[in-house]
Amino acid sequence: MDISNTTLSVSLTSAAVLLPALALSYFAFNRTMSSTKKIDGKKQTIVIVGGGASGTALARTLSGKLDPAHYNIVLITSRPRYVFLVASLRLVVDENMPTIDVLTPYDRLFVKGNGTLKVGTVAGIEESKEGKGGWVVLEDGEKVAYDALVLATGNIWEGPLAFPDGAEELDEHVSSWRKKFHDAKHVVIGGGGAVGLELAGEIKDIYPNKKVTIVQGDRLLVNDTYPEKWRRDVERRARARGIDIILDDYIDGVPQPGAPVTTRKGTTLDADLVVPARGGRPNTSFVTTLSPSPLTDRGFVRVDPTLQVQGHPSIFATGDILDWPEIKQIAKTYTQVPIIVENLLAYLDGKTGKKIYKGNPEMIVITNGRNGGAGYIGLLWGITIGDWLSKTLKSKELFVSKSKGGLGY
Repeated sequence: MDISNTTLSVSLTSAAVLLPALALSYFAFNRTMSSTKKIDGKKQTIVIVGGGASGTALARTLSGKLDPAHYNIVLITSRPRYVFLVASLRLVVDENMPTIDVLTPYDRLFVKGNGTLKVGTVAGIEESKEGKGGWVVLEDGEKVAYDALVLATGNIWEGPLAFPDGAEELDEHVSSWRKKFHDAKHVVIGGGGAVGLELAGEIKDIYPNKKVTIVQGDRLLVNDTYPEKWRRDVERRARARGIDIILDDYIDGVPQPGAPVTTRKGTTLDADLVVPARGGRPNTSFVTTLSPSPLTDRGFVRVDPTLQVQGHPSIFATGDILDWPEIKQIAKTYTQVPIIVENLLAYLDGKTGKKIYKGNPEMIVITNGRNGGAGYIGLLWGITIGDWLSKTLKSKELFVSKSKGGLGY
């Protein structure tokens, strides 16, 4: 297994610098959107698959605006608690961080209780013969009928970000990784994207004397979406904290804890903990049950600009699973959610959705612990930010209050 950096290493754990502005735009939409009327007296069901950032934002928006006499809202998620990935690396390193800040219950998600949470794993999708609506099939054989469906299943992760499904297993996962980081003398991180860099910063915050090495497959950290000068500045800031960096090299596989690791180019590291940080891959295996298949060869979902799945107009998709030419980031869901809601309700009204997704400028803040970081905004000539603004925008609190607020906490 190659655990070098890929473009997906700047995924959910890295949030755009304009997240507060995007969130403000989303919540303004949430307050002003009007509900549509039911068709032919039928109570219509909207099913959302995936309880991450996109799925919960959609569920909360719809539950606050739609009349429960006319609409059913169902959120299907494989876990009993929401996982806020942006702050999850801090959670698995810092024993003093409250678990609820990252693993938040869904019990307050639906506004005035207008919605149903179903915990289960989706095995497939069956469309009706008419192509309008269908059923979501769970692993236990249960079928959940839908008139409109939204796919928001996000990524599958490795290492500390690979949170399990069960309630007890979630807590055990956090405890286990905290112990691993506490006990390790030398942590080697495979991947120098946002995941690897932010993890290294969190380790240095709690264990400043612990040896940390990042092995990055590219000639520079992060990826070539961002300018070389900024990438070199990110490296400078990491090295200033005592983080060792090996560039243009790889770690193949994950050795047993305590065993030395040898890179592809022959460098031996006396690591007692190797952590994969190569980013995620789309969680879309169940989508193969659709015909024609909307998946790319990498597992992303092809969508039209209305964010309807190509060839399946009653199904929408959002978040990291989209086949869209941009870096996957949680902040971008705040511009996708209003588009999906408006077009989905238009579809249920028998109309053509007119809202179009055009993508977003590339921008990122990579934390370096609680008090530092580096950011890039792909506007004008390219705007860079340093420690103080990174701390103010993201590093200090990691948007925890915004995340919990979006779930009713």
